[in-house]
Amino acid sequence: MIELAIYDMDRTVTRTGTYTPFLLHAAARLAPWRLALAPAVPFVMAAYAIRAIDRRRLKEINQRLLLGGAVPRARLAPVTASFAALIRKTNIHPGARRQIAEDKQAGRRLVLATASYRFYVEPIAALLGFDDVIATGSVTGLDDIIRARIDGENNYGPAKLRLIKAWMEKEGIARDEARIRFYSDHVSDAPVLEWADEPFAVNASRKLRTLAARRGWPALDWGL
Repeated sequence: MIELAIYDMDRTVTRTGTYTPFLLHAAARLAPWRLALAPAVPFVMAAYAIRAIDRRRLKEINQRLLLGGAVPRARLAPVTASFAALIRKTNIHPGARRQIAEDKQAGRRLVLATASYRFYVEPIAALLGFDDVIATGSVTGLDDIIRARIDGENNYGPAKLRLIKAWMEKEGIARDEARIRFYSDHVSDAPVLEWADEPFAVNASRKLRTLAARRGWPALDWGL
């Protein structure tokens, strides 16, 4: 039996979200003039709030504003590395550190499954000791330039379960030969929580607390 421990990232492992902080971190180091465009970000968020755009488009627009339409991966590498180091130092829940260590000690394969972009999540996952990453992809060409367009599905809501299943198939892991625990803070991950053998509501949002109580899922507070 293969033991998998799958973690959501933002506000589950981390104290806060990471997407906008990463864009600001990167803009300050790659093109500081782009910070003048940051006041436009709340307007993009407002467009999402009124459903004028979806989450996918929101992310693409904000990336274009603060990173530009295309950035060479090699140029981004030191920025993603410094951001990962900052996240590990300042933005990880104490309980998440303990649980990651416990799951690793138990021999579970550690998977970080997040809607955040793979190109900046992978360095964070590596520093925290994860074995695998399932994240939102970016369109890249043979020139290895990361573009402000999502490749495939935005790894959020029901799409996260589809992408986890696709990853398992690629890795040759049959569902009936795996025992899966999943940790998340948000009700958008309900499809994965329902599917997992051991679902955990961590630092849970109000809606997830309500659902977890109804389903009998353990509730954890990793902020302690």
